[in-house]
Amino acid sequence: MAQGRGVRGGRVAAVAVTVTCLVYAPIAMTELWPYARPGAPAFGEWLLGRSVSPEYVAEAVRDRMGPYTRSLVPLIVHSVLGGLLMLLGPVQLLSAVRRRIRLHRATGIAYAAVVYVSMGGAAVYLARTPPEQAFSGAAFWIVLATILVGTVFAVTFGVLTAVTGLPDLHQRWMLLSYGYLMTAPLLRVEWGVLPALYPGLSLQDVNRVAIMHLGALVVLGALLASRALDRRDAHPFVTGGRTPVPVLAGAHLIGAAGLVWLGRGFLEHGSEGRRLLLAYLVPYGVIMVLLHLRALRAARRGAVWPREEWRTHLVALCLAPALSAGTTVVCERAMHLDPLTALVAGAGIGAGFLAFAAHVALSLRVLYGREAARRRSAAPALAAAAPSPAPHTPLRELS
Repeated sequence: MAQGRGVRGGRVAAVAVTVTCLVYAPIAMTELWPYARPGAPAFGEWLLGRSVSPEYVAEAVRDRMGPYTRSLVPLIVHSVLGGLLMLLGPVQLLSAVRRRIRLHRATGIAYAAVVYVSMGGAAVYLARTPPEQAFSGAAFWIVLATILVGTVFAVTFGVLTAVTGLPDLHQRWMLLSYGYLMTAPLLRVEWGVLPALYPGLSLQDVNRVAIMHLGALVVLGALLASRALDRRDAHPFVTGGRTPVPVLAGAHLIGAAGLVWLGRGFLEHGSEGRRLLLAYLVPYGVIMVLLHLRALRAARRGAVWPREEWRTHLVALCLAPALSAGTTVVCERAMHLDPLTALVAGAGIGAGFLAFAAHVALSLRVLYGREAARRRSAAPALAAAAPSPAPHTPLRELS
């Protein structure tokens, strides 16, 4: 019964993601048309103006006009190809589930190529735009740069694991890359939803609220999708546990210290700090509980591989606040950001960065296990092929 509910939940999630991508694709492709040709249709602005207010949209467009104009061609390339990626992602997922190997490979090659070109356009924009002049400020610039790097590396590792014959790791890296890309449509959803919770909040401030938790949400979605597609209780190359209880306890203590540090920092900034802290803590707490429950459920039924994957990501999420605290100090001192902007930047990249680290850790375990298994299987063959030692001849016979 539980497995049936899981399958139905997975199908509902897949349909929801597909619908979101199909709706967002034309929005992404037309988003920058008005900057190139004033008055050109932009579906996203049209929807946002009617769901919130025209003034809400006009303020955002006015603030972006200068930085976008300096890098308009690379940004148009980025946005148009980003819309194409929204269409390629569901095709990739469905072709993998349906075992359409040729279609999956063809769309996979196209997906990887489009990611590199699209992210190249975004990189040009970020390189030409000083962090403080980016839309929503330096914190948003830092988060965008982190997502860009994470997406490119995730796709690269996805390609490498496919070439080296590790389909389970390939699947995880590609889902993570698409999770990073899903920050774009989910951010637009929050543009329309958050003004109802915080009336009068500008779009720039809405962005600051959104980046407090979007990274954690999208990597959770990628993890849930990975576990839904991989129903094995055991992995041929992963045995035993590498995340024992003392490791989990230590990660929780370090994470708790990071949370206290971040909480004190945000609370020093009045109502805005409390709003941002709430936007960070509530999703973080929900995700922590979910990962704990999934790890415990896998441990109770003796499912080693799911248990290790859930625990690895749990440790990573526990450590995220501590990494965010350290990143905050670096941003404040190295980039000369004000304390609140540095806090937002640090909180915005912690979960996404450590989810990437969790994928690396799991990949290394699988690679190590495969190499160990290969050596074990090769040992008997090498022993059989070794030449027999020459018979011993007594000294008396030699004389």
